[in-house]
Amino acid sequence: MSGPDAAGATHAPLAFAVLAHHVVTLDAARSDGLLSGFDLMSPYVWRRDAAYQLLVRVLPNPLGPDDATGIIYAGTSRDGLFFEMAHDPAIVPGPEDVDAAGVEDPTVVRSGEQVMVFYTGVEKGRARGSLLVAEGRDITAMTKRKVLLQAPEGEGNIKEATVAQGADGKYRLFYEYAREIEPGRAASRIGMAIADSLEGPWTVADDPFTVRDDAWDNWHLSTGPMLSRAGKPNVMFYNGATDDARWRIGWIAFDENYTQVVDRCVEPLIVPPPPRLRSGIDIAFAASCLDEHDGIHLYYSLEDRVLRRATIGWLVTE
Repeated sequence: MSGPDAAGATHAPLAFAVLAHHVVTLDAARSDGLLSGFDLMSPYVWRRDAAYQLLVRVLPNPLGPDDATGIIYAGTSRDGLFFEMAHDPAIVPGPEDVDAAGVEDPTVVRSGEQVMVFYTGVEKGRARGSLLVAEGRDITAMTKRKVLLQAPEGEGNIKEATVAQGADGKYRLFYEYAREIEPGRAASRIGMAIADSLEGPWTVADDPFTVRDDAWDNWHLSTGPMLSRAGKPNVMFYNGATDDARWRIGWIAFDENYTQVVDRCVEPLIVPPPPRLRSGIDIAFAASCLDEHDGIHLYYSLEDRVLRRATIGWLVTE
């Protein structure tokens, strides 16, 4: 479904439909996608040669006060649904304090022969999250490079990076951050920074869009993967929620340089099914997507614990 959140749009209204849902499993996981004793989140999947590559955040359930909030593991697959995981993690917390408490939310950007991983580092004591970069020729041999972006005064954790390049050649870094909306009540928002190269420096710009008071995304926003097709608006499959953190997946479209919203969904594209357990979390959260021959493959997590892939059709409305 498309909506009226478009200023000066000249294209036909956009429309998307979910065609199928699939379970994503790891070779160390059960048939329902659960890894025994651990939760799986933030599945970033991309193509390299004939294989699918995966980075995923793994964390204990329940999470103890001294546990890492995330460790990033890597895997490969031939079909994009069943992944064989490397025994050793790709990115681990520490040794510096900036990510000593956990590493989360990997996003992969190819730069020549190098693989750059933008990820969230949680500071020792879990006081703050920052965006960091690790780099290498292979996801099993990554070297941490630097802190990319830290929260300014008055904003909380910076996390969930999405990187896109505009028609002007400049890079946009979209990220989630926390803002106090009312005394004692914070909300997630989406920020944006701009740079001439992936290495930065990054300059923080105005937020690309915000919440809608009477909609399903009226309190929280978080970034999701970007889809770009020649001659079409750039589309982000973003995450939104009400103040009770019932997260759903929607979409929003931008012009070629991400300066203007040209369309936005009215209703969410993906609504999670009821949790299987009473202790389950009512959440669907998008992490990555691939534009494949049979549709858009959108990878997401359910209940902050299992992985799924939706096949999405871009409907022709002209």
